[in-house]
Amino acid sequence: MKINLDLKKKLTSSWFAQLQETIRYEFEKMEGEFGKKNRQKPKKFEKNFWKKSNKKNEGGGIFYIMKNGLLFDSVGINFSKVSGKFNKKFRSQILGAKTQPNYWASGISVVAHMKNPKIPAMHFNTRFIVTSKNWFGGGMDATPCIEDKNEKKIYHNKIKNMCNRHNKKYYKKYKKWCDNYFYLPHRKETRGIGGIFFDYKKDNWFKDFNFVKDVGLCFLDCAKTIINKKIYKKWNNRHKNLQLIKRGRYIEFNLLYDRGTKFGLSTGGNTKAILMSLPPLAKWE
Repeated sequence: MKINLDLKKKLTSSWFAQLQETIRYEFEKMEGEFGKKNRQKPKKFEKNFWKKSNKKNEGGGIFYIMKNGLLFDSVGINFSKVSGKFNKKFRSQILGAKTQPNYWASGISVVAHMKNPKIPAMHFNTRFIVTSKNWFGGGMDATPCIEDKNEKKIYHNKIKNMCNRHNKKYYKKYKKWCDNYFYLPHRKETRGIGGIFFDYKKDNWFKDFNFVKDVGLCFLDCAKTIINKKIYKKWNNRHKNLQLIKRGRYIEFNLLYDRGTKFGLSTGGNTKAILMSLPPLAKWE
């Protein structure tokens, strides 16, 4: 069965927007339950709309931000649907853009930095990009500051089981890609415990789209499982200091190497939405 490009765009952007609302609801629910248990007032997400800063009607997006929550130090959930033309410098870096600089892109990205340093920072994104080619990309990873081998095993088993429902080769392939991608060469260390990462996925559109949807649901399942398991764990200043140092590594990666950051800033995206990935506080050593 063939499907035209306009319908592909509609289906993918609708899914990303729907998933954004689902994750917002679930995260806000956890924040609320934590506040109720501790008899404190929980934070709510702030909803923001943005449009590309030109008069060509090239789209925009919605991003939810929560800062200084009871459970979350900061968390952002970003949805975008944009179009335009790549600048000459950026065209050679994008599949199908050398000869055809026009593009359309939609996606969702989530970054959660937790108050409790025993809960890892969590990241997820999926996207659909159209140039003269069209493809999916995305992934998910976790960045703890305190080693927990059992948590790492649970996290990767969930991802592996999800991947295996689609293709038994996916997990090994995309895990390796993630390990290589989320690596800081100047530090000679990985950013965290990995996960999966994939790009230029254009094998079979229906199968690829189903996989991308499953990646999003798997992220939410992993996040809820990890948070609920450690939400009431005690922590101290030593743990917090370790977290702040690890956040410094997180910032280094996002500003120096992250493709999504570079793509957003190079295509007129909203700076506040793009930099939501950065934690509110960090340390370096």
